[in-house]
Amino acid sequence: MALIGSQISCLKFNYLQSYVRFPKLIQFGFRRKSEDLCFVIHKNRFNLAAKIKESKLNIAISDTQINETLEIFEFNEDQYDGIIINHDSLPDSSNLFLSILNSSLSFWKSKGKKGVWLKILEHQADLVPIALKAGFKYHHAELDYIVLTYWIPNGPSLLPYTATHQIGVGAFVINQNNEVLVVKEKKCLSCCSGVWKIPTGFVNKSEDIFSGVIREVKEETGIDTSFLEVVAFRHAHQVIFDQSDILFICMLKPISFNISIDESEIENATWMALDEFENQEFHKEDEMSRKIIEICKGVFVKSHGGFKAEKLMSKLDDKNSYLYYPNLEA
Repeated sequence: MALIGSQISCLKFNYLQSYVRFPKLIQFGFRRKSEDLCFVIHKNRFNLAAKIKESKLNIAISDTQINETLEIFEFNEDQYDGIIINHDSLPDSSNLFLSILNSSLSFWKSKGKKGVWLKILEHQADLVPIALKAGFKYHHAELDYIVLTYWIPNGPSLLPYTATHQIGVGAFVINQNNEVLVVKEKKCLSCCSGVWKIPTGFVNKSEDIFSGVIREVKEETGIDTSFLEVVAFRHAHQVIFDQSDILFICMLKPISFNISIDESEIENATWMALDEFENQEFHKEDEMSRKIIEICKGVFVKSHGGFKAEKLMSKLDDKNSYLYYPNLEA
């Protein structure tokens, strides 16, 4: 927390030791010159005197008095005039939290700030209803924290929504004998009960598409593979928990061939002749499945290519990430 004064009493500090600094105050706009520093003292906090004496600072006190002080949360500013509250600065006391929250919002409003992001950890959960009553809204939650937001300006919030999509992968693994790696799932929709299908699953948090599809094949069938290319993707809406869903169909090359299933999820797995696989009644009647198989067959015989992955650096986020683009060498 830091102190903000509406009328500031200044102490002029002549630096005798260059290492003495007050970063929390400087970040809130208090001016530091080369030889002196203006510092706000809470009228009820006298422990600063000991620190001053310990630092061997010469002090000259001005006549201006503090009429009001505000305690506000420690925070960082984002590039959109937004505020990100440091969750480590949140007090355990509910009453103190509410008091500082109100002071902070008033201060940020006076500075023309816009969106406020508040992350509350699991052990701080008692603070959530207080923030909601103060006008914060739910944004998203993870296993050990929740994020709330507050929009300061009048009008609808312009803050971005939480993640709206889940990412799935499907693996088309075919060997040189024109056999496809297929599975029967233990639990599935009644319409596809008993159907042989390609391995599918969800990509984990911070996992790349190609890594996720390789992992899913290994977990479900025990088969090691190498990623070749993305051949298609399906985009659907209002799927699980009303989220949108993107399913990436990937072509993989088998490296091993002995199947060992995950019995908790998979009823059976096998290498099946391509003709037998696509001639199942379900795949013949389902437009989406039929088109996916058609595309995968075309990629396999090189009549057309898919998307390969290349790791590239971007200045936008200063990170390496994978770009998927047409495999012109196919």
